[in-house]
Amino acid sequence: MDNNEKLTKELLSIGLSKKAALVYAAVLEFGRAFPSKIAATTKLNRTTVYHILTDLAVKGLVTESEQKGKRCYQVEPPKKLINYTKMQIRRAKEAEQKAKMILPEIEGLFNLVPHKPRVRYFEGIKGVLDVYEDHVSQEKPYEMLGVSNVEALIPSLPREFVSKYIRKKQKNKITTRALFPDAQFSETYDKQVYVGIEKKFIPKTKYIPKENFPFNCDITIYGENKVSIINFQKDVLISVIIEEKTVADMMRMIFELAWTSKNIK
Repeated sequence: MDNNEKLTKELLSIGLSKKAALVYAAVLEFGRAFPSKIAATTKLNRTTVYHILTDLAVKGLVTESEQKGKRCYQVEPPKKLINYTKMQIRRAKEAEQKAKMILPEIEGLFNLVPHKPRVRYFEGIKGVLDVYEDHVSQEKPYEMLGVSNVEALIPSLPREFVSKYIRKKQKNKITTRALFPDAQFSETYDKQVYVGIEKKFIPKTKYIPKENFPFNCDITIYGENKVSIINFQKDVLISVIIEEKTVADMMRMIFELAWTSKNIK
């Protein structure tokens, strides 16, 4: 990698666009240059180069002068790059404050939009953990309903995370009913996983015949209107959160039908 290419990559890292970084590096290399020469070096068209040079001048990174009746450009002292980054930080903070000011209005408009199902997609173990974090993000009590192959699920999750998740369920007063396959691990699940938790926050469980539940998945109905679906088969690990009242209510109805079925003990 030559010095010019290295410099261009470093300029990208402080917020310049790729084209702006190419132009700045070219001006720096020549010391003073006409737009035509910069265009030839960077292989950008001359109009684009003019626009970029004007923008760099506004940012205080290059200076425009006249030579032989033509405009030419040279780089300002490199310390001006520090001023540029400070300006970016200041603008970002101003944008953050403005976003905070308009957030209530935007949220109000968002909540007025009818029938707006929100679907979020996650990949990998981090995505799975993000979904479980969402389960316990609501700080008011509710009943969580779940259908899960916990025998395959629990070993897939970090032990410390599981413990923290369960403690947060208790803290937020989240009760649970769950349907599990009738495997040995499922039937001892509460004793292995919910150690030290108040009895009323230990899941009430029923069991599906194992041969009818050959799936490594987890479906959770939670909060006011959310459903999460997690596929934790080996090398897959994909998750979805659906946030929509009608879908959540339908899934609750299906859960209740299963919960009262004579085929589930």
